[in-house]
Amino acid sequence: MAYSRGIWIRIGEYVRIGTMRAKTSLENEDPSSTRPVLILASTSPRRQQLLGLGGWIYNILPADVDETPLPEESPQVYVARLAEAKARAASSNIHEEAVVIAADTTVADGEKILGKPQDAQEAEKMLKDLRGRNHQVFTAITVYQPSRDKLETEIAETIVPMRDYSDEEIQAYIATGDPFDKAGSYAIQHPEFKPVERLSGCYANVVGLPLCHLLRTLEKFGITPKFNVPLACQRKLAYECDVFETILYN
Repeated sequence: MAYSRGIWIRIGEYVRIGTMRAKTSLENEDPSSTRPVLILASTSPRRQQLLGLGGWIYNILPADVDETPLPEESPQVYVARLAEAKARAASSNIHEEAVVIAADTTVADGEKILGKPQDAQEAEKMLKDLRGRNHQVFTAITVYQPSRDKLETEIAETIVPMRDYSDEEIQAYIATGDPFDKAGSYAIQHPEFKPVERLSGCYANVVGLPLCHLLRTLEKFGITPKFNVPLACQRKLAYECDVFETILYN
């Protein structure tokens, strides 16, 4: 890994936390800059917020792809296929020098892929099935630069232990409407439901954008962040990460 600790840890360095850096135009870009334009192929507010921690200026260009799993498709293959499909779909509408970032996240109970619930009954079943047990969250990140026909994909995995929440808590959470746009019917960061306890691993992966995996992938395109991303990520998510050094430096 070419990242050195000196890049990330600077005494007295100011780290901007949680600032939305997404732009709908490039009017603030330095015209003399040779950095490629970044495109995020997602409308997810959570991914936009996490990507903003790197200090990059980027445009948002959602990609509409069929997210139906193929027969007997494993969760890892599924997220990688969709992330790459999103990256290629978005790239059809951009300048060829741009670099596209696409991601797909799924919750997996063993080899079973848990998508977004169709209704309250399905959300209730998913939450009851996951209750008091471990499951996996996989996110695939694809970075694609059409001008070089260069495409790189990484997959992050986090084992997620769910607490033994009650039926009443499930119903109250469903009533908020939060589960319906979430794979597996939950958001780890929900301030009231708080479905997860004792997490070890990449928290940002469960939110939907494993930043250290993204940094490692962007480095292959010569793209570096402006800020200390591991520190900013941990502060933003209020989580002490135990894996970022392994991901970035080993």
